[in-house]
Amino acid sequence: MPLRTLVLLVIVGAATPAAAQDGSALYAQHCASCHDGAVRAPSKQIIGALPTDRIVASLTSGLMRSQGQALSVDERAAVARFLSTAVPAAAPAASAPRCVADAKPSVSPRDWTSWGATLANDRFQKAPGFTAEQIPALKLRWAFGFDGEVSAAANPTIAGDRVYVGSGSGRVYSLGLRDGCLAWTFKADGGVRAAIVVGAVKPGDAPTAFVSDIRATVYALDAATGALKWTRRLEEHPAARITGSPVLYEGRLYVPMSSIEEVTGAQPTYECCKFRGSVYAIDGASGSPVWQGYTIKEKATPQSKNARGVTLYGPSGAAVWSSPTIDPSTNSLYVATGDSYSLPAAPTSDAVVAFDLATGAMKWATQTTAGDAFTVACMGAGDRSACPDQKAPDHDFGQSPILLSLPGGKRVLLAGQKSGEVHAFDPDANGRKLWTRSIGRGSALGGLEWGSASDGNRLFAPLSDIGFKEPGAIGRGALDPAAGGGLFAINPADGSVAWTAKASACGEKPAGTSCSPALSAPAAVVPGAIFSGSLDGHFRAYAAADGKVIWDFDTAQEFKTVNGVSARGGSIDVAGPAIANGVVATTSGYGQWGGMRGNVLLVFSVDGK
Repeated sequence: MPLRTLVLLVIVGAATPAAAQDGSALYAQHCASCHDGAVRAPSKQIIGALPTDRIVASLTSGLMRSQGQALSVDERAAVARFLSTAVPAAAPAASAPRCVADAKPSVSPRDWTSWGATLANDRFQKAPGFTAEQIPALKLRWAFGFDGEVSAAANPTIAGDRVYVGSGSGRVYSLGLRDGCLAWTFKADGGVRAAIVVGAVKPGDAPTAFVSDIRATVYALDAATGALKWTRRLEEHPAARITGSPVLYEGRLYVPMSSIEEVTGAQPTYECCKFRGSVYAIDGASGSPVWQGYTIKEKATPQSKNARGVTLYGPSGAAVWSSPTIDPSTNSLYVATGDSYSLPAAPTSDAVVAFDLATGAMKWATQTTAGDAFTVACMGAGDRSACPDQKAPDHDFGQSPILLSLPGGKRVLLAGQKSGEVHAFDPDANGRKLWTRSIGRGSALGGLEWGSASDGNRLFAPLSDIGFKEPGAIGRGALDPAAGGGLFAINPADGSVAWTAKASACGEKPAGTSCSPALSAPAAVVPGAIFSGSLDGHFRAYAAADGKVIWDFDTAQEFKTVNGVSARGGSIDVAGPAIANGVVATTSGYGQWGGMRGNVLLVFSVDGK
């Protein structure tokens, strides 16, 4: 029986034993330890915004299929009915007008065609199509609503006259830069959080749009039409996912691999853990693997048993959450890694690692935090028996390393960590650490989260250090308006802080609404200004000279969209803006914190023209 049919029978079928199941009790027994107050897992509120069939599908064949195996078909349906608060749509939403021009997308250095904008991952747009003096005149040109989405968290990319963006449902859109017209859509098997990569595999080729999803699958599409060229599932581990955007370089696509096994590993009955992070090099024309470079060289082996007699494996973890950085001068690829999931903690976790571009061999690794073996069982007041180390801080890297050349020719790799520290490494001396600068208190949600930016003169580092009004209310409590936040301008040569900017939060919000100065999303920089989104939905531009706020737009509001979908913005996190060809594009609505869900893509230009 097809899965879709099975799901419909489960959800809308006649009375079955599922009617007698207590969804609340099943959720408390099997789900609450990860989703109530967890860092990595979606909150109960986020899941509840999904329709019941999508929750069942996730437990049956999606990301939660390993957890769903412990439940019967009726029990999965009961959990879904308990969680879902989604109201079925009365009618299909209107669609954006189709693009009428027969465009042939092209790629130029003025575009923003990958997460980091350049091979160095500096997120620097040298020719944005407007000046810093014109930024105060930026106005909304158009808004696009993601139909049926509950949390917008994908970084858009821009190539020529097109905007490309993914969504949590797996739907990928190619939209007209001028008016938001719909060029094409494509449906991936899993949610698409990583930025779409657009580029020519070989000089003279028509551009390809590379899509990667949270089921560890990569798709190559014709950038003009959306037609599928090839698809490749890279990793079979059920917790594997692609969150960092791949990088296209000289015909090869370099794909980072992360996982959520630190969530599944929180269950006392789970044999934690066997996943190890890696980078895949695949042929851009065919999708064929060229090499796979692991961040942990050895496979996980049995290490011990827990109190329930379940075998525990290790080492594991060191996932790559962010986009790789390419260094053509040394034929190297750099990544920053996450924490370990089990003991023994890998010496390459919480580290910056260099691989050989040609072979995938590990050249060097420099660890910044040793012994960080963590699962989400280490958090909260629940069952902590699946926590490998109660003292583990969960201080992994979510940021890509940024490669810079200093005056005089010396080069540095810069990376911000969840510890609240920024580190500089010497890429020409086997990753020797040059300096460390602490700018925040750090925590599992704090410190530096998803991405800094640089104009070549300074590093601009957004600080999270998010807080909640109620202790232990992670993922479901109101944001603390006095906790965290700030944009830091740092001198890359020595780590000294040139200036700090901390925009107010609650003073800009109506009474009773969530507000926070925390900056978790990746920043982006243009000559003279830095763009940074905040967890309370504000999207701001700061002057590069002194950090003064020169433009501020509150995205946490309702929008009239070009496709007729009811849409609003919310928290800005995980994904940052793309800037090219006269526009600034960002998604808004990451709903994990404070309930500020949203489903909108916003495109700004000078005077909205």
